[in-house]
Amino acid sequence: MQPTPMPDHKNAFAFRDYRFFFVTKLLNSLATIMVAVGIGWQVYSLARKTGSIEQASLKLGLVGLVEFIAIAVFSLIAGYVSDRIDRRWIMRGALFFLVITVSMLWRYTLSEYVQLWPVFAIAALIGVGRAFMAPSASSLAPNLVERSALPSAIAWNSVSWQIAAVCGPAMCGQLIEFGLSIVYAIAVVLFACALITAQCIRPVAMLAPTKETPIASIKAGLHYIRSSPVVLGAISLDLFAVILGGATAMLPAYARDILHVGSAGFGQLRAAPALGAALVAVILAFKPLRHKVGLWMFGCVAVYGLSTIIFGVSRSFPLSIVALAVLGAADMISVFIRQSLVQIHTPDAMRGRVASVSTVFISASNELGEFQSGISARFLGAVPSVVAGGVGALLVTIMWALWFADLRKADSLSGSAATT
Repeated sequence: MQPTPMPDHKNAFAFRDYRFFFVTKLLNSLATIMVAVGIGWQVYSLARKTGSIEQASLKLGLVGLVEFIAIAVFSLIAGYVSDRIDRRWIMRGALFFLVITVSMLWRYTLSEYVQLWPVFAIAALIGVGRAFMAPSASSLAPNLVERSALPSAIAWNSVSWQIAAVCGPAMCGQLIEFGLSIVYAIAVVLFACALITAQCIRPVAMLAPTKETPIASIKAGLHYIRSSPVVLGAISLDLFAVILGGATAMLPAYARDILHVGSAGFGQLRAAPALGAALVAVILAFKPLRHKVGLWMFGCVAVYGLSTIIFGVSRSFPLSIVALAVLGAADMISVFIRQSLVQIHTPDAMRGRVASVSTVFISASNELGEFQSGISARFLGAVPSVVAGGVGALLVTIMWALWFADLRKADSLSGSAATT
């Protein structure tokens, strides 16, 4: 079957295959977030039955560690495969794997066993599925739209994630009252529906893969990132800022033992960053940033750090919600700029490998950030851990602004893509 020609349009939804991709990504994101929220609450609740807040916080961090290890090990392989095999089939295979894996978690939760190691093991398997899903989907999206519609596609991709990040925790906060097995059952259905919509995406044109060996190919991708100050600076800024400023990892502790708002409040806290991010993402989808994007990026990472500090010291539930919403809005602008710069500066033949490295960095910033927060909370306490993380994010912003002048001076998201 020949790839279908695409109309020239600046709106990503003008493209039929992107519409199916958007729905697939939305369903996958919603299921992924529901599972993450469920596992966080499950692990913390079980750990608190036999340990202190600090010990339970450490267990939360360990969930992030096992997922990061799985993603770090398999992402580079997934990136190599994404540049050589039809990315649609990699995405479909990852979704099928997630259906099976989350079904195992649902079945284990129904059994009412209280051991934590099976949850950690399944979390690692979920990390494997995500390791293949992220680079294949990220590198497929630019092939579904014309270059003129790429900023729109990137913005709407973020919107799909943020919609899920708002709805998923809010739903979980209510559903947990009826049992975690319901949360996981719904997630299985959502992954299955995502698999169905992914089947509707038609073939797209891909450049012929090189004859490099797998190791040489992966090295080429790493060398490209290292030799591109804009790409390296953008993804590494996100890595270190979010590792240090990972307040969301401690939300179960804040909901149960600091703000005392229970599972319903936990769902609202978990959704607040995504609500702020979603509002900004919708604005960016219709009115993307046009000038001084480098300064915008660094400024928003600084706001992210300040918001983290405010959340850390807050004992007011409304103030905590506002701080998290501002945190999410600032992070959304930073992510939008980073993803746009990376896509524009990366040639299509290398997008899978670059996306896989970006996936490792994003996973490190999220899952490894959770582990860092758990370790810090174990020895410092939850509140000092969050505050120290916000201060660290501010310091990283200053250091990266000095080290990556090309990124700081980036002015526009327009321009031609890189070519091989």
